[in-house]
Amino acid sequence: MTKRASAGVYLIDFACYKPPDSQKCTKDFTIRTAKRSGYYTEETVDFFRKVFEKSGIGDSTYLSEVYLQEIPVLSMKLARREMEMSIFGSIDMLLAKTGVRCEDIGILVVNCCIYNTMPSLSSMIVNRYKLNENISSYNLVGMGCSAGLVAIGLAEQLLKAHRHQNSYALVMSTESITEGCYLGDDRSKFLTNCLFRVGGAAILLSNRRSDKHISKYKLIHAVHTNKSSSDLSYNCIIQEEDSAGKRGITVTKDLFNAASSVIESNLTALGQKILPVSEQLKYLTRNIVNSITRKLQPMANVQPYVPNYRRSIDHFLPHVGGKPMLDGLKVNLGFDETAMECSRMTLHRFGNTSSSSIWYELAYLEAKDRIKKGNRVWQIAFGSGFKCSSLVWRATMTVGFDQMNPWADEIDEFPVNVEDDDHGPLPYFGSSK
Repeated sequence: MTKRASAGVYLIDFACYKPPDSQKCTKDFTIRTAKRSGYYTEETVDFFRKVFEKSGIGDSTYLSEVYLQEIPVLSMKLARREMEMSIFGSIDMLLAKTGVRCEDIGILVVNCCIYNTMPSLSSMIVNRYKLNENISSYNLVGMGCSAGLVAIGLAEQLLKAHRHQNSYALVMSTESITEGCYLGDDRSKFLTNCLFRVGGAAILLSNRRSDKHISKYKLIHAVHTNKSSSDLSYNCIIQEEDSAGKRGITVTKDLFNAASSVIESNLTALGQKILPVSEQLKYLTRNIVNSITRKLQPMANVQPYVPNYRRSIDHFLPHVGGKPMLDGLKVNLGFDETAMECSRMTLHRFGNTSSSSIWYELAYLEAKDRIKKGNRVWQIAFGSGFKCSSLVWRATMTVGFDQMNPWADEIDEFPVNVEDDDHGPLPYFGSSK
């Protein structure tokens, strides 16, 4: 008896939410609003300004309505409104682009780190679009900026498990910056106010062989790494109350060490899947030589060998956590500025939209007509826990112009020069737990 071949997982299309212009805010406006609110000291506002100068964020990002109030007042109503606009705006666009009927969607995976309501966001989607009562529905919370790729990984496994049912899977990735708004003076909790912006993305996946010819991409590799067992990793980003009882998300100075560790583990596992054998052997040999050299000459300046990932991928899409993180990935992975363009432009134009950021990057490449049939696209995202996920897609077609692309009406203005924002590393913002 021959073993039945595993069904492929195809990405039919995706849609990124673009908020109304009324929510577009310059950095100066954001700082002035924070100063007028009365919640923050002059020192905190000055810290806000310094972070902005080094963040890589431009003057056209979108804030939720609570940030636009003269005196911000957090409420469940405003948080739900932000979620409804982002989620329904993304899904409505995706359904219009694909023509898929709601009754044909058999799997739903929603991820949002901070906003956890009852009924859940997945139930909100089922109710709005009247999805089938036998739908497999999942709601992921508290998983940070890597949750979007974790959600794709879950959907992939479900599609493979249900390959005989010819299912569509809808994945919705978003974040609530309303719920993440911090109204206090603890510097270690203020970074989310500085970097995070409104955004969301809806993705439609399929295990139907007949969809191979209408899909944009096929999923080739998925690698997920979790280092939550490490106390340093677990505590570097954590939601808690400050000394005044105000809730916020603490980001400690251990963030970059935790991120480096989990990314290195993820890259090692991914490299074994995508790098040519010759490159893997070179990497192994160089590391052995370096290890021996360090033992024999402890003072020697031995640089680790960085595999040439460009031999295996055509486009690099890292999560836009912030300019320092992008700078570090560029150096450590040996990429040039051309490879970093889509991530830097996404950070500049839309800010850090958490788990959906990587989809705005892919939309940028599509708007630039850079996705050609056969291209390999590497998405990598990392977040609290600490976790890291990588997906590698192969383009099944050359992607043309799409009027529903969030960059469609302004793509000719990019890339822009963001070097003027480079004033050194971010100021110290965290505490060690």
